[in-house]
Parts: sequence; C-alpha cells; structure tokens
Amino acid sequence: MAYRGNKSEDDEISYWLSYSDMMAALLLVFVLIISFTMLQSKKLYEQKEEELASQQQIVAEQQMLVAEQQAVMEMQQEQLDKLIGIRSEVVESLRDEFEDTNLKVSVDAKTGAITFDAGVLFDYGAYELKSEGEAFLKEFLPRYFHILLDSEYKEYIGEVIIEGHTDTQGSYITNLELSQKRAYAVAAFCLADESNVLPTMDIHALRKLVTANGRSYSNPIYHEDGTVNMEASRRVEVKFRLKDEDMIDELLTIISE
Repeated sequence: MAYRGNKSEDDEISYWLSYSDMMAALLLVFVLIISFTMLQSKKLYEQKEEELASQQQIVAEQQMLVAEQQAVMEMQQEQLDKLIGIRSEVVESLRDEFEDTNLKVSVDAKTGAITFDAGVLFDYGAYELKSEGEAFLKEFLPRYFHILLDSEYKEYIGEVIIEGHTDTQGSYITNLELSQKRAYAVAAFCLADESNVLPTMDIHALRKLVTANGRSYSNPIYHEDGTVNMEASRRVEVKFRLKDEDMIDELLTIISE
C-alpha cells in the first residue's frame, strides 16, 4: 500500500512539473511575441519618424526656395522700379532741355528718342552735312550729351543710337546706304579726332556708347489717311538705351501677362 501511494505522489509531482514547464514555455513564447511585436513597433515608429523628418526637410527646402524666389522677385521689382524711374527722369530732363529752344526737335515722351528733319542737316539725296546742319548739331549735341553724361545718369546709359531714315522712293539698298552714311556723318561730326563739338573727355566716353545705324525706309512716317509722309520720313533719330533695357522690357512683359 505504501508503494502505491508514493507512485501516485510521484505522478502528481511529475504532472505539476510538466505543467510548470509548459506554462514556462508558454510564458517564454508570450514574452518572445511581445518582444517581437515591440521590436516591430519600434522599427515602424523609427521608419515613420524618418519619413516625417524627410517630409519636414522637403517642406523646409520648399519654403526656403519660395523665400528665395520671393526675394529675387522683390529685388527685380526694386531694380525695375529704379530703372523705370531713371529712364523717366532722363526723358523728363531731355524734354525740359529742349522745350524752350529754337531747335526743331521732337522728344518722345515715353522713350526719350529725339527726332529732327533730315532736311536741316542734308540736301535731298545727299549725306554730307550742310553748314546749317553743322550749326544745328553744334547746338544740339552738347546739350543732348550733357544730359546723358550727367553724373546721375551716366552709369545707367548702355548705348546711344544715331539712326538715319529715308522716304520710300528708290530701292531699299540705295536708301540703306544713304541712311547709313547720314547716321555716320552725324556720329563723325562729334566723335572724330578733329571734332571740337564736345570736350575730349566726353568724346572718349561716348565712343564706347555711340552706334550709327541706317534703317533705309523700314520705318516710315504716315499721314492720317495712311499714305507715307515723305518729308517726315526723311529724318535722323537719336536714342538712348539703359544697360538693363532688355531686362526692363522682359519684366514689363511678364508683369503685364
């Protein structure tokens, strides 16, 4: 009887030991599952953190780009306003200079281009300056270039263009040659080595700026009825361009769109 009792106790002990081992194994599995789940959650969290940080960096870069573009636009607008203001001031100064003179010149209120009748300077079909034309230029050119070479404007002037224009009679090439020679005659009159129309310092400065162009009859003047005004078309124009004139025109086009 004693032997059977011991076997029952041993079986019971073995059962509980097996049960304990099973529970320990289950606990270990549970711990492993929890650990794996926490590890996966941590990895997912870190991944999301990295994605968020990357997105924040992209947003910051975009904001920086927008800020830079805005700064550039503000700078361009400021520069545009300044250059438009300079051009307006030059035009106004030219209009004031020639408003109350006996010189028969026309100053464009928008561009500052000055136009005068070629008949004042040249005989019909000729390109040599008349004595009357030389007297005209001796009065006109110093006053004109005095404005453009003023300390307030000089650094902004990029080019001075002397243009010759003809009427529509004759061939284009013949008129092109005539208009070119007339523009050249005006330029040579004030910029040649023997010229005494302008101070030497001004001559040297203007040689870097002045160009002489012949336009033939590519830009005639018309009467109100649409016919060509032959007399008005025979003319010489003197224009100036600012150093950033192309940028001004481009920005004005962008702004107006």
